[in-house]
Amino acid sequence: MAEKIKMKTPLVEMDGDEMTRVIWQWIKDILITPYVDLKSEYYDLGLVHRNETDDKVTFESAEATKKYGVAVKCATITPNAARMPEYNLKEMWKSPNGTIRALLDGTVFRTPILVKGITPYIPTWTKPITIARHAYGDVYKNVEMQVPAGGKAELVYTDKDGNETRETIHEFKESSGIIQGLHNRDDSISSFARACFNYALDQKKDVWFATKDTISKKYDHRFKDIFAEIFENEYKDKFDAAGIEYFSPLIDDAVARVIRSEGGYIWACKNYDGDVMSDMVATAYGSLAMMTSVLVSPDGNYEYEAAHGTVQRHYYQQLKGEETSTNSVATIFAWTGALRKRGELDGNKELQDFADKLEKATIDTIEEGKMTKDLALITTIENPTVLNSENFIKAIAEKLA
Repeated sequence: MAEKIKMKTPLVEMDGDEMTRVIWQWIKDILITPYVDLKSEYYDLGLVHRNETDDKVTFESAEATKKYGVAVKCATITPNAARMPEYNLKEMWKSPNGTIRALLDGTVFRTPILVKGITPYIPTWTKPITIARHAYGDVYKNVEMQVPAGGKAELVYTDKDGNETRETIHEFKESSGIIQGLHNRDDSISSFARACFNYALDQKKDVWFATKDTISKKYDHRFKDIFAEIFENEYKDKFDAAGIEYFSPLIDDAVARVIRSEGGYIWACKNYDGDVMSDMVATAYGSLAMMTSVLVSPDGNYEYEAAHGTVQRHYYQQLKGEETSTNSVATIFAWTGALRKRGELDGNKELQDFADKLEKATIDTIEEGKMTKDLALITTIENPTVLNSENFIKAIAEKLA
């Protein structure tokens, strides 16, 4: 075998839980370490170790990402009540993704992986649509009240000197009702805008950002104004030089245009829009297991992961010794994304080329009709060969040899 590809700088490796943890090791052992002299700073974000360290390991992994600039993360459990006795947890630890996103001030970009034989439900989509979701505020940090009839709801802002500004929301004279208070912050919106524009330059793709500013003349309009100001002052010349565009239609117009489009752009969304549209786009392209995800911070840190969860059901089957057919494509692409970015930042073309080669080997394997069960159920390829979890990875390795 040829000499392994050397790495100049480590990347941060965040291990995870359940079936994706099993697949993680197979990917390293079968697809990466035979070809790359892997340098990584390892953090075990599996729920057992997070519990042992009182979740300090999650914070340490985020700080390491700031230090090295590139991380790759396995899917992790965000515990609910059922997980408390299963893992003997000290407390119901928060989502590692949420913690890392907050510490890096990052924006999540999700992009489908296109493969011949897995046809999008919208036939005009011949290029991937990347969803960028602003992951702060709005309905996810709301305050709600259920109120009786006969009262008045007001929006009140008290400044630092104690002065109040009031707006009447509604007078509930004859009917009871509900009230919701939303907020966002200029610094968070600004970070989101810069992350979107930086990622667009990195990927050489247009950015679409849509609001309902004709109705929401202060809230949504503030988003639109911040995006426009940052674009004009900091990015317009860079976009012109790269041959890409920034486009800001109304949200309903954007949805209509998206359906008619061929894809190939970054669709930046407010928090709720991004939550809904990322699932819609993933489903329309075929499978959440064929969706990459990268967290990008405004100061240029990258954390790559699969867009799906830990595949709990398959893990329990694996523990019983039963055969599974788990799709590892998105996790493989998390690794290739991180290795390619590490190569770009270090000027290591050999590492970048390996990432490209591994992605091509993965896609070629599927397009030749060798795939996991989930893809076999939706493919247009006749008589596909269904492989188990490990053998699918081994089939990809045959193309790397």
